[in-house]
Amino acid sequence: MPSSSDYESMFEFAPMSLWLEDYSGLRQLFDSWRSAGVMDLVAHLTAEPEHVGECMAQLRVLSVNQSTLTLFGAQSQAELLSRLDSVFRDDMTAPVIYELDQLWRGNLCFDNQTVNYALDGRRLDVHVRVQVLPGHEATWDRVLVSLDDITERVRAEQLRLESERYARELFERSPVSLWVEDFSGVKTLLDDIRKRGISDFTTFIKVHPEFVTRCMREIRVIDVNRETLRMFGAADKSELLDNLSGIFRDEMHDSFAEQLQDLWNGKMLQQREVVNYALTGDPLNIHMQFAVLEDRLATWDLVLVSLIDITARKKAEAYLEYLGKHDVLTQLRNRAFFSEELNRLSRKGPWPVSVLVIDMNGLKPVNDEEGHAAGDALLRRVGEVLSKAVDEPGWPARIGGDEFAVVLPKTDERGAEAMRDRIASMLVLNNQFYAGQSGRALSLAVGVATCEAGDLLDAALQRADRAMYAEKARHYSDSAAERRREKAS
Repeated sequence: MPSSSDYESMFEFAPMSLWLEDYSGLRQLFDSWRSAGVMDLVAHLTAEPEHVGECMAQLRVLSVNQSTLTLFGAQSQAELLSRLDSVFRDDMTAPVIYELDQLWRGNLCFDNQTVNYALDGRRLDVHVRVQVLPGHEATWDRVLVSLDDITERVRAEQLRLESERYARELFERSPVSLWVEDFSGVKTLLDDIRKRGISDFTTFIKVHPEFVTRCMREIRVIDVNRETLRMFGAADKSELLDNLSGIFRDEMHDSFAEQLQDLWNGKMLQQREVVNYALTGDPLNIHMQFAVLEDRLATWDLVLVSLIDITARKKAEAYLEYLGKHDVLTQLRNRAFFSEELNRLSRKGPWPVSVLVIDMNGLKPVNDEEGHAAGDALLRRVGEVLSKAVDEPGWPARIGGDEFAVVLPKTDERGAEAMRDRIASMLVLNNQFYAGQSGRALSLAVGVATCEAGDLLDAALQRADRAMYAEKARHYSDSAAERRREKAS
């Protein structure tokens, strides 16, 4: 049986901080307060905080062990006890009230987490265990207090929490739409059909397009950030998540099929351009980046998707492309498109190809007499006439200052003449409309030619050009004769 000296050695050389204390004074103080009618100790101490100090003054340290001296950086017990005001200070009030309340309620064995300070000022996070020793329950004159230094653990936890807060802040305040998603259900479906012996996934989803829809339904959105709500016009996450079917629709089926194909082939980092829809129904051109996180490659249960709204860029690109192929004034195709398309037609057809070469009569006098704004107005009217008259696959173009052309793929001479008549009819209607606005009458000279397979399209263009100039000469000749008749009369 261990002797008293054995117990003393166990206390002295225990690997944790041990304090043997006398709480009998505290017990007597509590008894006096109960006699005075105190029922709720926490309320009593909170209302009069000076009573906390009064309680602490009743605690008498009888002995501490070597681990305690080492923990607090004291050379001796005397030094430690003489400087207890440096050990127990600052942010200890709340933990002390909790411990006092446990004793008040009769809990003679409890633990708590609190803060002490070493003699050199170091903060110590400690786990405290208080035990009124058996046989001393009536007086509390022997209490064993053990302290476990958990400073490193607390700091590690604080660093973890700070890291999480930092990551969360980066996520929430990112200028890019971020989605955290769970693709584990998608992986399960892909693994299942692979086990069934499917090897040609491309053919499989062509034959079974419903499989793509089924996979889309298995995606679970875990979280989105603020930019996502702004981009899609959602007031909050609930509104967004309740309307995902309106966001990912139409073109997304084909885009997601491509995404599934990449996943099937083991491509865990992807990027592509897709079309989503805001909650208002407006289309959003999106650059999407998709990544299965490194530590979730076996499960796909954590996927990060970033979306960048490139709608404005797409509109700008479309406008630049439009400008590259269209005449700004008339909104018709321009000469660059005309030349490029003629080269393509000369190689591939479809045949026959008919061309109408058109020149506006009388533009120069209008520019000279009324200014270029008046001339531009007439050119815009030509654009109106031709755009209304010509249907696909034909198309009109402005190929010079007052020169225009209509290209009619897969159209013979009869069709070309019908187009000439249609333009003439539209010209009459246009002149009637603008006559009410005191506008000048438009006059066009038109030459027509048709190129059969095996012939040179340039030769047909030259024939149409000559025919146009012949008609233009007749127009001016007739106009001169008309003016002479007017003078003679």
